[in-house]
This record gives sequence, C-alpha cells and structure tokens, in this order.
Amino acid sequence: MNIQQPTKRLWINAYMLMFIVHTAQTGVGIVGMPRVVFLESAQDAWISVMIGSLVAIPFAYVIYYTLKPFGRLDLYAIHDIIYGKWIGKLLNFFYAFYLSWVFFNIVMNYIEMIQAWVFNLLPTWLMFLLLAALAIYAVQGGLRVVTGVTILSFLLSTWLVFMIAVPIQYIETTQYFPLFNHSFKEMMMATLKTSYTILGFEILFFVYPFVDDQKKTMRYVNIALIYTTIQITLVTIVCIGFFSDVSLEKTIWPVLSMFKIVRLPNLERFEFIAVSFWMLVILPNLALYLWAASRGVRHVFNIPQKYAVWIIVTVGFVAQYFLDSRLIMNLITDKLATTGMYMSFIYPVIIFLLVRIHLYRKKGAKPNEKSTNN
Repeated sequence: MNIQQPTKRLWINAYMLMFIVHTAQTGVGIVGMPRVVFLESAQDAWISVMIGSLVAIPFAYVIYYTLKPFGRLDLYAIHDIIYGKWIGKLLNFFYAFYLSWVFFNIVMNYIEMIQAWVFNLLPTWLMFLLLAALAIYAVQGGLRVVTGVTILSFLLSTWLVFMIAVPIQYIETTQYFPLFNHSFKEMMMATLKTSYTILGFEILFFVYPFVDDQKKTMRYVNIALIYTTIQITLVTIVCIGFFSDVSLEKTIWPVLSMFKIVRLPNLERFEFIAVSFWMLVILPNLALYLWAASRGVRHVFNIPQKYAVWIIVTVGFVAQYFLDSRLIMNLITDKLATTGMYMSFIYPVIIFLLVRIHLYRKKGAKPNEKSTNN
C-alpha cells in the first residue's frame, strides 16, 4: 500500500496548533450561536455553551491517541490500513465530502451576512469567487502557508474581542435569572446546539502528521480549546444580559447586532467594519477545510492536490446557484451541525477502538510471523 508521508520541510511547530485549532473553531457560527442556544435553555444557555465547548477536550485526546501510533499518517491513510482499500476509499470520499460541505457552508453563511448588513445587491456568485480565490491561493502554498494565514488572521482580528466591552456597559443583570431552571434534557439539547460552533478541533486528524514535536500536541490543543471556551461563553453571557428575552429570540446574529451601539469618531455604523473584518475570521476556516478536503480528494482519486482544490471549488460554485432562500440555508446548516457532531464526537471513538483492535491483533500476530519466517 503506497501511503505518502509529509517530508520534514513541510512540518510546522507544535505551538502553531494553538492558532490552527482556535481559528478552525471560530467562524460564522459564533455570531448566531447565543440565540440558538438561548432558544433551548434561556438563562442557562451560557452553562450549556461552556459544557459543550469543554466536552471537545476529551474527544481531542481520543483523536490524538488514534493518530499517535501512526506518527506521520493522517486519517485518510489510517482508513486504508484499518478498512482496506475499497472501504477505506469510500470512507475517505465521505470525509472529503463532509470537509468540502463545511467549506461551502462557511462561504454561503458569510455571503448571507455580507448581503444582509453591507451590500444588499452584491451577487452571490461574485462573492463566492472572491472568497474561494483567497482560500485557493492559501491552499496552493501548502499547510505552512495556511498556518501563516491562521496566525495572521488571529493577530489582526483579536481586537474585535475587546469591542465587547461596549455592550457590557448596558447589561441588565436581572436577565440572568432564574438560573438552573431547566431540566437535564433541555440542557443537553442546548449543548447539542453548540456543536456547529465548536466544530473544528477534528482538523487535528489531518494536521497532526505535519507537527514537528508531536509530544507537545495536546498542550497547545488544550490551550486553544480553553481559549475558545472562554470566548464563546463570554459572548453568550453578554448577549443574555444585553438583549431582552424576546429580542434575543428574534435576532438572527446577536453578536453583530451588539456592534450597532459601538460609536467611533466619524463612523456611525461600526457593524459595517465588523462584518468586513469578519472575513479575516473565516478565511482560516476556509483555507483549513479546503486544504483538508482536497487532500482527501487527492487520496481517493490519486490526482494532484492542486487539481482537487479546483474540483471542490467548481462543485461549490455550481451548488451556490441552488441556494436562494434563508430556509434552505438553515436546513443545510442544521444538517451539517448534526453530521459534524457525529464526525467529531462519535466517529473518533469508533476509529479509536478499531485502531486499538488493529494494534492488538498486529502485536499478537508478530510471533507467528516470526516463526513462519524462521
């Protein structure tokens, strides 16, 4: 079985995983997440968000211990080893499709934001091409360039976090009560609603083989996951206190709506700046998912990755013509959130167990192989 491994010149430092995992998680989902969770558990929404985000940590360990025995192999190669050629190809195709779907969904959700807040008449196809061109440019440079985009994006967009200090001044503390007023089932339903926002840590399945000092992987992944937890919990707490119950239930993108009250000299509509800068936030998502998906297409069809990138983008460009309503977009996003939950929380456990069985059987087979050779 011919399985390619990344050469040393393509490796990245372990600390860069902090930026990769955090930026992969932070995208379009966070701007609407507080409302979605609030609909399920109201004042307890911030607790559900915190639980849902922290749950990602043990599953990141599951991914790490799945990859660790294989060193420089990613999930696509592991599928080939565990399932064999044809079933492995089928699963790799499905994973590449899922990653392409995430890429497409992020693009379309951001275009919707742009059209709703800034340019109402901007053609969807034009914005799709502009965003896809930026992602393609990054992916064609390889993972090191994609990592550079994630770091640059993080540094240039961090100031947006501090703008939340403005709505904090208008928080009404009575909005947080009563606390713990929901059943366990309602809390779990709300926690499931956070799945779309906290997706992204599964990118470790594909980035890990490129990490130089792999022993330090979980140190930096944990930092990224904890930072994301703090960030989205804080945003949810502020949204609950800032909006009334009815207002939050009706506001599709509460995080952007909060920016409306920010006033700067000679700038009345700060949210225009926020929406435009959000492109820096989603660009690493696009580049990372397109990179991982194109590696899958390359692996399945044995074609160069530079061609796989164009295939994914072309299919997405055609698909965007069939999305002409908010209802369809919501349906696709909900389906993706459900699929993402299985791909990030259920399937890693399954492949982990299968890898353990494979390693156990391989270890048990060694004496027989040795005796046969002798």
